[in-house]
Parts: sequence; structure tokens; C-alpha cells
Amino acid sequence: MTQQIVLVFAAVFGIIAVVFGAFSAHALKKILTDDQLKSFETGVKYQMYHAIVLLFIGNHFTSPNPLMGWSFIIGIILFSFSIYGLVLSDAKGKKMKFTGPITPLGGLLLIIGWVMLLFEFIA
Repeated sequence: MTQQIVLVFAAVFGIIAVVFGAFSAHALKKILTDDQLKSFETGVKYQMYHAIVLLFIGNHFTSPNPLMGWSFIIGIILFSFSIYGLVLSDAKGKKMKFTGPITPLGGLLLIIGWVMLLFEFIA
């Protein structure tokens, strides 16, 4: 995985997080319950936090560990986007329950990414 790939994903995830954050603060506020809105915003926050981590990885390491980068990238997709799907489908009364188990898998990949980052620092 090259620095450029990591940085492109960081930028794309950052853009999407800002757009979804604005969307939740304005349009979704009218149709979601408070709990649904909190869940959606959790997805947005974690997406942005990890987009920033990808920026760090892309700028700090000349050749980032590909497993670390992909753990964060896939973890963001599985964690945040499964939350978005769950919340939006629940708001429409057709909750996509199959996405429920995907969220913790995404969280696990994010944790694995952080552990690999730790090993980069102590190795």
C-alpha cells in the first residue's frame, strides 16, 4: 500500500464524514429519533477520527504497513457505513438486521489497525 492510496482514502473519508455530519445535523434531524441521530453521529465521528489517523499514517510512514492501512480502511467502511445503513433503514421501518454483526467486525479491524500502529512505534 502506497502513501498516496492511504492519503486518498483519508481525504475521501474526511469529505464523506463532513457531508454526512452536515446531513445529520440538518436533514436527518427532522426524521430520526434522538437515539438514531446519536448512532448516526457516532458513525460520522469514528469515520472522521480514523480519516485523520490515515492522514497521519500516510504522512508519517514512507511505506505504510499495508495490513495496518487496510485494517483502518476496511474497518471504517464496515463500522461507520453499517451504522449508517442500520439507522437509515430503521428510520424507514425496514431495519437491515444483517448489518448488525458487521459493525463489531469493523470495530475489531479498527482495533487491529491501532495495535499495528502501536507495534510500528515500539519496534
